[in-house]
Amino acid sequence: MKSQFTLAWMVCLPLLVSAQVAPSPADLVPEKMPFDVPYGTPVSLDKAEAMLNASVAEAKKRNWKINCAVMDSGGHLVSFKRMDGGQIASIDIALHKARTAVKFRRDTKILELAIQSNPYVATLDDVIASRGGLPVIEGDKLIGGIGCSGGTGSQDEVVAKAGLAALPK
Repeated sequence: MKSQFTLAWMVCLPLLVSAQVAPSPADLVPEKMPFDVPYGTPVSLDKAEAMLNASVAEAKKRNWKINCAVMDSGGHLVSFKRMDGGQIASIDIALHKARTAVKFRRDTKILELAIQSNPYVATLDDVIASRGGLPVIEGDKLIGGIGCSGGTGSQDEVVAKAGLAALPK
């Protein structure tokens, strides 16, 4: 028995030693900093309201009951709309999506996709990895974020994009 174990160990050891471990994506060092958008002057109430009105109009057109929020460039609430019959849980989720888009300076869909292949994303503080949160960029500055929730992630994203498209110039 002992000789069989020794033989198996002698055969497997070189395989274990020579096996190459695939590099972790976290080990790659990009030349430029990703999502390096500077923060700008906070979005105004008028612009936030215009975006939310467009989001609500898109949701109404599709008969979806959505909650939408706009945060300023510091991640603080500027305006919020809850449609009649909108899911209660989606109030906080919409706020969180908008805040995450500001804090991480990226679309929350990117975090949703990242977490599927890189679970460490789930350890980041205050992350929500669900589509429907978008940074609001004016010129080359991040002025806020819009977040929508109440439907599926793809429905939330459609409504948020409609709001973002209505950002007054």
